[in-house]
Amino acid sequence: MPKLNLSQIPFRGGSVYPGKLDAEVKGRSSQRLGDVSGITQYGVNIVRLEPGGLSSLRHYHMQQDEFLMMTEGKLVLIDDDGEHDMLPGDCASFPAGDANGHHLVNKTDAPAAFLVVGTRTETETAYYSDIDMMVKVDPDGYAFTRKDGSPLTADQIGDEE
Repeated sequence: MPKLNLSQIPFRGGSVYPGKLDAEVKGRSSQRLGDVSGITQYGVNIVRLEPGGLSSLRHYHMQQDEFLMMTEGKLVLIDDDGEHDMLPGDCASFPAGDANGHHLVNKTDAPAAFLVVGTRTETETAYYSDIDMMVKVDPDGYAFTRKDGSPLTADQIGDEE
C-alpha cells in the first residue's frame, strides 16, 4: 500500500561519525521513509532534533542535492551566511557541489522536526566546514579522513593513540 503509517515507522538515533564525533549528534533521530517505501533514487527522512540537538556536523555534498522543509517547532539553520530561523513551512536547498556548509540546531526547549529529501548516488564525497574532515561513501561504506585524504588523528576522533 502506497500510504505510509508514520506511527509504525520507528525513529532511529545514532550516526556513522567516527569516535567522539558521534556524540555531537546525540539529540538527533530520523524516520527513514524512503527506505521503508522502497524508493531507491532519492532519500526521504523525517529528522527530529531534541533540545540542543544538531542535524549533523556542518557539511556540504559534492554529488548529492539536499532539500528540507520544516514540519514542527523551531530550528536554526547555520550556513556560511550565518544563522537563519526555520519555522514550519520554511524550506532550504543545498545543490550538489555548492561549498556552503550547513546544519540545523535546536536552540529551544522543545523538540523540532524537518523533512529532508536528497539524491542517492552510488558514491559521494562530503566535506565538513568546521573541522578537517572529509567522507567518501561507496557501496562498501563510509571512509572518514582529513580533507587531504590522510587518516584522522586520535585527537580528532577521541581514540587512544
